[in-house]
Amino acid sequence: MFIGEYTHTVDEKNRFSLPAKFRKELGKKVVVTRGKDHCLFLYPTKTWISISEEVKKLGHVESDHRYTRFTFSGASEVEIDSIGRILIPEFLREFAGLKNPIVITGVHDRVEIWNVSSWSAYRKRLESEYA
Repeated sequence: MFIGEYTHTVDEKNRFSLPAKFRKELGKKVVVTRGKDHCLFLYPTKTWISISEEVKKLGHVESDHRYTRFTFSGASEVEIDSIGRILIPEFLREFAGLKNPIVITGVHDRVEIWNVSSWSAYRKRLESEYA
């Protein structure tokens, strides 16, 4: 399970380190894709396979074709290097507007990657709604 909120910097090669608490559960390869609210969703490969199987079970009639297309067409498999860094494909960095610093959040079965100003605005909205 992924929980917590972390602020990290992106290096000159557009890589960033994942929180140490997340690395073991993520494994060596992950799937990153477009998420809701212009963040990125990052999944362990085993979770991504489960999601894919669930979508397949729903079939073409029951699944939300637009969301499935949005999610799967934007997905990329990326490797975590030996010191816990990943490189997000450029089209996904552009989608999320990732610039220094970034926010990495744990959300149950996935990790979310946010532009810091987008996360701040979103978090304030949540805080006013739920606090």
